[in-house]
Amino acid sequence: MDNQLVKFVKQHNTMKKISLLALLAVIATSVFAQPTGGGFNRAGGRGNGQMNIGRFYGKIIDSKTGKGIDGVTIQLRGNKFDTVAKQMKEAILKTIITEHNGDFSLEGLILFGNYKFKATAVGYKLFEKQISFGIKMPQPGQAPDMQQMMALADKDLGNLKMEQDASTMDAVVITSTAKQQFELGIDRKIFNVDKNLVSAGQTAAELMKSIPSLSVDIDGHRIIKKATPTIFIDGRPTTLTLDQIPVDIIDKVEIITNPSAKYDASGGNAGILNIVLKKNKKNGYNGNVRAGIDSRAKINAGGDINIRQNKINFSLSGNYNQRKSISTNSAYTKIFTTPDTLVNSVEDATNNGYFMFFRGGLDYFVDNRNTFTLNGSLQRGQFDNDGFQNIDSSITSSKYANYTRSTLSNFNMRNSGLQLSYKHNFEKAGHSLSADMNYNYSKSDRLSNNSSSYQNTTSNFLQSTDGRGLNKFLTSQLDYENQLTDNSKLEAGLRSANRNFETESYQSINGTQINKASVRYKFDDNVYAAYTTYSFKRNKTSYQLGLRAESSNYTGTLQTLAGADSTSFNIKYAISLFPSVFITNKLTDKEDLQLNYSRRVNRPNFFQLLPSYDFSDPQNPTVGNANLIPEFTHSFELSYNNAYKKASNFLASVYFKHSSNLITNYIYKDYNRLSNKLGDSLYYGSFINANTSYSYGVELTTKMPITKWWDLMMNFNIYNAQINATIPNQSIDNNLVSWFGKLNSTFKWSKGWSFQINWDFRSKSILPQGQGGGGMRGGGMFGGGAQTLAQGYILPRYFDVDIALRKEWTWKNGQSGSINLSMNDVFRMRRQTEANAYYFYQTTDKFRDPQVLRLNFSYRFGKADLTLFKRKNTKAEGGGMDMMP
Repeated sequence: MDNQLVKFVKQHNTMKKISLLALLAVIATSVFAQPTGGGFNRAGGRGNGQMNIGRFYGKIIDSKTGKGIDGVTIQLRGNKFDTVAKQMKEAILKTIITEHNGDFSLEGLILFGNYKFKATAVGYKLFEKQISFGIKMPQPGQAPDMQQMMALADKDLGNLKMEQDASTMDAVVITSTAKQQFELGIDRKIFNVDKNLVSAGQTAAELMKSIPSLSVDIDGHRIIKKATPTIFIDGRPTTLTLDQIPVDIIDKVEIITNPSAKYDASGGNAGILNIVLKKNKKNGYNGNVRAGIDSRAKINAGGDINIRQNKINFSLSGNYNQRKSISTNSAYTKIFTTPDTLVNSVEDATNNGYFMFFRGGLDYFVDNRNTFTLNGSLQRGQFDNDGFQNIDSSITSSKYANYTRSTLSNFNMRNSGLQLSYKHNFEKAGHSLSADMNYNYSKSDRLSNNSSSYQNTTSNFLQSTDGRGLNKFLTSQLDYENQLTDNSKLEAGLRSANRNFETESYQSINGTQINKASVRYKFDDNVYAAYTTYSFKRNKTSYQLGLRAESSNYTGTLQTLAGADSTSFNIKYAISLFPSVFITNKLTDKEDLQLNYSRRVNRPNFFQLLPSYDFSDPQNPTVGNANLIPEFTHSFELSYNNAYKKASNFLASVYFKHSSNLITNYIYKDYNRLSNKLGDSLYYGSFINANTSYSYGVELTTKMPITKWWDLMMNFNIYNAQINATIPNQSIDNNLVSWFGKLNSTFKWSKGWSFQINWDFRSKSILPQGQGGGGMRGGGMFGGGAQTLAQGYILPRYFDVDIALRKEWTWKNGQSGSINLSMNDVFRMRRQTEANAYYFYQTTDKFRDPQVLRLNFSYRFGKADLTLFKRKNTKAEGGGMDMMP
C-alpha cells in the first residue's frame, strides 16, 4: 500500500491543473511532514500535528483466565522515509506499557499505510499482528464523507489474547476533518454555527433565520415543512426557550425532518431541531473569551475553559447577554356587527432585560471502554416590558370606544439542569450500552399592570396580573447498540419522560381581586417508551425498520378561587405504536436515493390545555381547552442527494404529510368574566382540534464553492398546505400553495477577511398553527397582535437580509482571535398578516428590531488535539443524534 500511496501522491503533485480533494491535502500534510507517522515521511519536519488523528486502543488479556495483563511492552513499527538513504525504511514509531488492567492506547498516528503490532511480556509468547486503518484512496473529484470521519476516527483492537491467535479486526474508513458551514446528508442537515457570521453575539432565536429548511417569522415562530419542530438540546428535551440560549455556546444545529423510531414520537409532523452545545475535550487546557456590544449599547460577554489531564476532563462556560427589543404593532379590525365596528390600534413597546447562562461538565474515563459524564447548567433572566397602545373605534354609543393603554410588566426566570451519563463499549467495535438521566427545574414569575384611560371619561381602568410557575422535568434513557455484522445493526432502548407543572395567576381590577378570573392549576405528564430498530444492507441498498411504543398519561387539576370545587382533566393513551421505515439506495459513490416513512404525535401542551382565562390584555382574553386530544401525523419523504464535486452537495426532497385532529386556534364569543354584567361580552381566543390537515411539497438545497473565495448555499421550498376544520359557527377549508427560500453567500479573501450575506424571502402562507398560546397572548382583535387562526395568512416578504464582516488572526503560538461586525434586517422588513374569521376581518403590521449593529470579539487559546474524536465518546461528547449506521 505504501508504494501505491507514493505513486498516488506523485501523480497528483505533477498535475498542472490543481483540482484536488480536501482529503488529498490531509494526505500530503500528514505523510510528507510528520516523522512519527505510520506511513512514510520525506521531510523530517514537524508539519501539521493536527492531521495525525489515528488511534489504536484495546486490552491485552491472558488467554486462559481472561484477566488483563499488567506491564506488557507494546511496540508499533511502520515505514518511515530515510532522508539520507532516500528510501523507505521500517522503524519503531511507538513504544508503550499496558496499564494494570491491560488497557493500552496508541495515539497520534498517521491514518495511511500498514503497521506491525508487537506485544511482549515475561512468561508469555510473542504476540505479533499486522494492522492498518484500511484507508481506501478516493477517486479524483470524489468528496470524502465528513460525518463518517467524526464517528470513525479511531479503531478498537478488542481484547488481544496472548498465547492465542488475535481477534479479527474490522476496517475503519477515515476521511477529511475539514469543517464546512453546511453538511447535507440524506437524513439530516447539519449547520455548523462557528461558520455563521451574522448571528455572533445573539441568541438561538436569531440564529434560526440562517438555517436552511427553517422558516422563521418576526415573532420567532420556527416552521419546517409547514409545522413547528420539537427543540432538543444535546439530543434531549429542554424547558429553555431559544431566546434564552446564547449563540456563542452552540456548536452546531441538526435538522432531522423525519426521525426514526429511535427518537421521541412527540413533536407532530415537523421533526426535530437538535441544538448541540460546545464541549471541548482536547488534551491539556484550552478556552475562549469573548465580548460584544450592539448599537443600543447592550453588551454580551462570555468565556469557556477546558482542562484534560489523564482520565479527567473538566469544562466550564458562562455567558451574560443584555437585550433591548423595540417593536411597533398596528392593526386594522372590522368586527361584523350591525353596523360593522371598525377598530384601529397602534402599540409601541420596549423590552429591556438580561439573561445569564452557566454550564459545567466533568468526564471520567475509567478505561478505554467505560466513561462517566456529569453536566450541570444554571440560567437566570429578567425582562421588563414598557408598552403604550392607542385604540380608536367607530363605536359611538359607548364612552369606552376610544382609549389609551399603558403596560408595565416584569418577568423573571430561573432554570437549573443536571445530566448524568454512562457509556460502555464492549470488546467488539459498534457494540455499546449507554444510560442517561436528565433533570430540569425551572421557576418563573410575572407581574403585569395595565392602565387604560378613556377619552370621554375621567375614570381609569387599572388591571393587574400576578402569576408564577414551577416546572420539573425528568427524562431517563437506556440505549443498546450492536453492530451484528458489517452489514447489519440492532438498536433498542427504553425511555421515560416525567413532567410536573404548577402555575397560579391572580387577576385584579382597580385593586380588587377577581376570583372568577384567578386560578391555580397543576398537571402531571408521563410518557413511557420502548423502541427497536434493525438495519441491514443488501448489495447497494440499506434498510432500517423501526417500531416505537409509547404510553402517555396527562392529568391536570384546576382550582378556582370563586368557591367552586376543583376540576380534574385526564388524557390517557395506554399504548400507541409509531413505526418507521428507511430505504436507501447508493446509486453511485456520489449519489444516494432514500424513501422513508414515520408516524408521529403532537400532544397538546400546557398553554393549550390550561382552562384558565388570561386577561393580561383585557380586550383580547385567551383560554386553553382541556378537551384537546393529540394530533397524529403520517410523514413520507423521497430524497435524492448528490455530492457532485468537491465540497458540493445537491439535495432534493419530495414530502407528504397527513395530520388528523390538528390543533389550531379559533375565536368564540362569551360573556365578560371581568365585569360579569348582563349583555357585556368579549371575544376569547382558544384552541380546538381540526378535522384534517395535508401538506406536500418539494425542497431543493444546494451548497457549492463558486470560486476559491466564494461559497454559496441555496434553499428553496414550495408546498401546498390545506386545513379542514369544523369549529363553532363556521367550517374552514383553507388551501394555499406557498414557497420560501434562503440564500447564504460567503466571500473570503486574504489575511483572514470574510463577508457573509443571508437573504430570506417568502410568499403568502397560512399562519402557523398551535403555537402554544404564544401567538394569541398579547394581541388579538383589538390589539396589535395577529390571530394565528386556521383562516389566517402571513403576507409576502421578499428582502429579509442580514450581513456580517469578520477578520480572523492566527498567531505562531497557536492562539487565534476574531472580530465580527454584523447588522440584521438591513432593509427594515415588516411582518404583515391578515385573517378572515366568523366574527371579524383583520390586518396587522409588525416591526421589530431592524438594523441593529453588533460588534463582537473572540480570543481562543490552548492547543488543539483531534485525537479525542473517539468512538467511545461520540454520543456523549458531541450531543449529536446519530440515526443511520
